Amino acid sequence: MDLLDVEELLRHDANVITPLEGDGSFDSPESLALLSEADVVVTNPPWSLIRTFIPLLIQHGKQFLVLGDQNFITYREVFREIVANKLWFGYNNGGTKWFRVPDDYEIKTESRKKIVDGVKYFSMGRAYWFTNLDTTRRHEMLTLYKRYSPEEYPTYTNYPAIEVGKVSEIPEDYQGEMGVPITFLDKYNPAQFEIIGQSIELAEPMSRYATKEEYASKQGKVVGGTGKFFVPVGNGKHEGVYQRVVIKRIGA
Repeated sequence: MDLLDVEELLRHDANVITPLEGDGSFDSPESLALLSEADVVVTNPPWSLIRTFIPLLIQHGKQFLVLGDQNFITYREVFREIVANKLWFGYNNGGTKWFRVPDDYEIKTESRKKIVDGVKYFSMGRAYWFTNLDTTRRHEMLTLYKRYSPEEYPTYTNYPAIEVGKVSEIPEDYQGEMGVPITFLDKYNPAQFEIIGQSIELAEPMSRYATKEEYASKQGKVVGGTGKFFVPVGNGKHEGVYQRVVIKRIGA
């Protein structure tokens, strides 16, 4: 059903619309009363409130399909639901998605704006579908073909796991803990891997292992000693990597 079909349906079936008397906040008493009647929630929620919105849906035992930013994966309130196998991802995540916006909405990047039939849209490349509806994808085994070597997969300076820079390069023969990009969670099969945690929670302070002059981010700036994994790069130096999810193969 496209947008025009939905608008036509709303014009002819007033029972579809429930006028709200309050401010429309999702946690208001009248909204919660409507939530109690729902079977499935499908929406693009206020992203600034995602930390409370998704747990609220899970708390009320609702099935849902909601849009969110890829980086919401790293929020503790969201990540813990993924670890508990109460939340995962739908289809068609990432890529370019176009959102209808008000005429006065402006962004600087021209390539992310377009007008179609007088309607303004802007694009986002990190939009994910967060859901607890079952999918075939979360039962598919990730094909592994790489072999482990300590030269290609260094162990972090401040956590006992190896660095895997690409999901496609997870070694098939490694039995221990591995740090992988957060995009791994879009391909996560709980029958194949166990999630141990994420770097923001597991990383030990680098001050225990090196001076500030000996560790820096990829941009060359000295950074704090918590929340980030570092790998040794030679000459007593250590380099930070982006946010990582730590996993281990089931049965390993």
